[in-house]
Amino acid sequence: MPVFDPISIVLMCVAMLVILTEVTADFFAVGEMVDKEIDDKAIARGLRADGLSTVIGGLLNTFPYCAYNANVGLVAMSGVRSRWVVATTGVLLLGLGLFPKLAALFASMPLAVLGGAGLVMFSMIATTGLRILSKVDLANGNNTIVIAASLGVGLITVAVPGFYEQVDGTLRIFLHSGITTGCLTAIVLNALFNRKSRKSAEQAALVI
Repeated sequence: MPVFDPISIVLMCVAMLVILTEVTADFFAVGEMVDKEIDDKAIARGLRADGLSTVIGGLLNTFPYCAYNANVGLVAMSGVRSRWVVATTGVLLLGLGLFPKLAALFASMPLAVLGGAGLVMFSMIATTGLRILSKVDLANGNNTIVIAASLGVGLITVAVPGFYEQVDGTLRIFLHSGITTGCLTAIVLNALFNRKSRKSAEQAALVI
């Protein structure tokens, strides 16, 4: 008989919120690379597609799917921006799943090659993130606090790996992810500090 643990359900919902935040950042990063402005409608379409893939993955008893940021790094590193290339790669991945021997051939790639490619790829992601942050109004103290606090909280597990060892088991798994804690900190602080400024901007736009 299935068991529904309220804590696990809440943690899963929070994890999905963090994933959606990460995916939104991926949208902006790709938009920056292809010189396309990402508006609210584009974000909504992307999140709907991401949510649909997660639902389908759950129905097929697999992991939830999301736009992985490593793919953003591949776009930056290779310079290939065509959707047809992405679709073709998806078909190839399906083929690898159907033919394990072929997948094993790719899995035999030396770790040094994967490590070198990963180093450049994730560095490109970080560079794109810094470029996006450069557009933020850092003269606004609220934005500075949001960035500093979220980075600090996210790096706790890196600087002190055993920081959350005394926390309950289920919650500890959640807190051990620096991405999760950093994203939640940024979401909460941004909602608290920048709500008034956002409303003022919307009112000014209506007046204009």
